[in-house]
Amino acid sequence: MTASARRPEILAIIPARGGSKSIPRKNLMMLAGQPLIAYSIEQARASRHITRTIVSTDDDEIARVARAHGAEVPFMRPAALAQDLSTDLEVFRHALETLRDAEGYACDLVVHLRPTGPVRRAARVDEAIDLMLRHGAADSLRSVTAPSQTPYKMWRVVGGLLEPVIPVESGEPYCLPRQSLPEVYWQNGYVDIVRPHVVLEQGMMCGRRILPFVMHEPVYELDYPENIARVEAALAALQRGNPDGEPPYDIRHPV
Repeated sequence: MTASARRPEILAIIPARGGSKSIPRKNLMMLAGQPLIAYSIEQARASRHITRTIVSTDDDEIARVARAHGAEVPFMRPAALAQDLSTDLEVFRHALETLRDAEGYACDLVVHLRPTGPVRRAARVDEAIDLMLRHGAADSLRSVTAPSQTPYKMWRVVGGLLEPVIPVESGEPYCLPRQSLPEVYWQNGYVDIVRPHVVLEQGMMCGRRILPFVMHEPVYELDYPENIARVEAALAALQRGNPDGEPPYDIRHPV
């Protein structure tokens, strides 16, 4: 097989620390019949592109459950990288450096699947990977959604006065109809992809050239107890095969 025909090595990393303030032991809580973390593992393993799936955790019980559902846990994450303020960059750099140093492992792409966004289709993940594979100059990809509110109408208080969050040199965009303002997007955490050199060499999670993966279907995030019922209902519907048909989605290619 020639180098050009080589199948890309694509690593999925599912970060799952043991601590959680809003929902204790969140990554292990049972939802629609199985632990929360199991959904992201199953979606990674169902991908036609992902070649390896690992869970980065500091917790022995999460590691056992992750292995039982088919993920690798080739190392334990240091407690110092599993704190409330630990960053994705710290976690991903540790994972990539540990795999490199212990195994000589290298990959072409790193797919970030957050266990707190379990209502996800492997087919959507593959669409995102396809997009990255077609755009070799891109540093990363982020899935995004149109927000319910535009930041052009958001403010902060400075010195007792309102200042727009987005500085403007002239005019008053905050007084215009929403439809006349520029399109903006909210990163929704459904799937993110980054090239490993961006993490290891640039010390960034996104780099400079970031592809948009624009979605028009609902995105569910389990951050607080009030989200549980809605996420569980969406997971149950996903397990039933979404009998009402797939919601629309859109992938916008960069110019």
